[in-house]
Amino acid sequence: MKELLLQLLKGTLTSLEIFFLTLLFALPLGLIVAQGRMSKHKIISSLVNVYIMIMRGTPLILQLLFVYFAPYYIFKASFDRFTAVIIAFVINYAAYFAEIYRGGIQSIPAGQYEASSVLGFSKFHTFTHIVMPQVIKRIMPAMGNEVITLVKDTALAQTIGVAELFRAAQNVASREFSTLPIFIAGLFYFVMNWIVSKSFDKIEKRLAYYR
Repeated sequence: MKELLLQLLKGTLTSLEIFFLTLLFALPLGLIVAQGRMSKHKIISSLVNVYIMIMRGTPLILQLLFVYFAPYYIFKASFDRFTAVIIAFVINYAAYFAEIYRGGIQSIPAGQYEASSVLGFSKFHTFTHIVMPQVIKRIMPAMGNEVITLVKDTALAQTIGVAELFRAAQNVASREFSTLPIFIAGLFYFVMNWIVSKSFDKIEKRLAYYR
C-alpha cells in the first residue's frame, strides 16, 4: 500500500504541474486572445476566431497528438512529452478562457466607458481599474467550471506517455492485477476538485463585498 501511494503521489505531482503551468500561461494568453477576438481589424478578429473555433471544435486529445507528432513530420524535430502537453493544454484552454473573458467584457454597459472618458480616464486605466474588476466578478463561476475541467483533463496527458496520476494508477493496477489504484486515483481527483471548488467559492464570497 505504501508503494502504491508513493506512485500515485508522484503521478499527482505531475498532474499538479500540468494544472498550474496551464493556468499560469493560459489565463493571460486568453485575455490577449479575447482582445484579438474583439479587435476592430477584421483580419485579426477573423484569424483569432478561426483559432478559437479549431481549439473548441476539436478534441484536446487530438491536439495533444498533433503538438507532439506534427513538428517531427514537418520540421524533423519534436518537443519532449511534457513540453508538448503544456503547449497543447495552454493553447486549448486559452481559447476557452478567451471566450469567457469576451463574454464578461462585453457584458459591461457601454455607458461606463463613456463616463470614464468624460472623467478623463485613459482607455488603459478604464480597462484595468473599472472594467476588469467587474469582469472578474462576473466570470468567476464560468472560470471555476473550466478550472475543474482542467483538473480532470490532466489525465489526457497519459495519451502521449506522460506519467501523470491516471497513468500511474493504470501502471500499478496492471502490475498488481487490482482496480484499487484506479479508485484511489479517482479519490485524488475528487479531493483536488473539491479544493478548487472551495477556493473559488471563497473568492466569489470575497468579491461579493466589493460591489
